[in-house]
Amino acid sequence: MRLAGKVAIVTGGGSGFGEGIVKKFVEEGASVVLMDRDEAAAARVSGEAGDKVRPITGDVSTLESFAAAADLARSAFGGLDILVNNAGVAQPPLPLETMDEGLFDRIANVNMRSIYNGARAVVPHFKSIKSGAILNVASTGGVSPRPNLTWYNASKGWAIAATRAMAVELAPFGIRVNAINPVAGDTPLLSTFIGSGEENRARVVATIPIGRLSTPQDMGNAAAFLCSDEASMITGVDLNVDGGKCI
Repeated sequence: MRLAGKVAIVTGGGSGFGEGIVKKFVEEGASVVLMDRDEAAAARVSGEAGDKVRPITGDVSTLESFAAAADLARSAFGGLDILVNNAGVAQPPLPLETMDEGLFDRIANVNMRSIYNGARAVVPHFKSIKSGAILNVASTGGVSPRPNLTWYNASKGWAIAATRAMAVELAPFGIRVNAINPVAGDTPLLSTFIGSGEENRARVVATIPIGRLSTPQDMGNAAAFLCSDEASMITGVDLNVDGGKCI
């Protein structure tokens, strides 16, 4: 098991890609603190994943929530080795100048500020143990933007740039920082991007050479590798998990 003995925090672990990451980490031997703002969703996934998961309700836009998750990791499991910044929000397609400030602020707080808060909470600990892995869940939208999703795309481009900058600064301390870029996936966020209906779904699938949407299991597999010791020489990478979409 590639994550045996590791302790991780996974944000947004109550559904979608985060749920897939939590369950794969447990399968690979990790203990996980699952942070989600939806208490019921966090409890459901924790119950399904078993006694190696501890749920905690939190808001990734606040440093206090990350600090509480880190404290829980240490008290429940004796340490902390991995942070996965998975929590994210989407936007409906709309002309960039028409987005209201409330939604823009939410995108910035959840998709960007969360990475900043997470780093503030865990990097001092990782420096003290001269080890650690941080994984940011970005998006293919940050690499190959689609029209009318400008501010979401920009937030994910920021996440990729932050990943690279963090990797350079933290490498001397034994801390690796990587990102994954999912293509559109079978998650609760999908309808926000494309609307409902099989026609919309088929149109998106047609842009993916492998011919399907991504799944939570795909993200779990990629995340487990990048956060494992097998990836000890990999840092500053944003890995497209996209079925060839960005080729």
